Amino acid sequence: MATMKLEIVTAERPLLTDEVELVVAPGTEGELGILPHHAPLLTALAPGELRIRKGGQEQFIAISGGFMEVFGNKVTILADAAERAEEIDEERAQAAMRRARERLVGRTQEIDLQRALGSLRRAEIRVRVARRRRERGGVPPPM
Repeated sequence: MATMKLEIVTAERPLLTDEVELVVAPGTEGELGILPHHAPLLTALAPGELRIRKGGQEQFIAISGGFMEVFGNKVTILADAAERAEEIDEERAQAAMRRARERLVGRTQEIDLQRALGSLRRAEIRVRVARRRRERGGVPPPM
């Protein structure tokens, strides 16, 4: 099967560099599926789940937004923050989700609604990605 180069970088670290078959990214207007030899593209990414397929196996990464460039059979993702499923502590992510919900329910004028909703969305994404790891038996696919 045809492949393309994928690089995922955050401000803290390079997260992944590999040859992959498919990238599905959370665009601001919906999911974007990228296959090898895709047309050039530059787009903003929304917080969400990044799916990567290699050798018939899927890997999941939680991202909190950023940008994606597709050019010359290479996909470059500059993520605000990104975590592989196996790096996420599901209990901690669930606790963050509960705190964000509590802030929204008991919110006062001092709480920034957009910021609180963003925190809730990021926590929900981290929980969903962590659960995917558990559903697969806790074993990350070879990358």
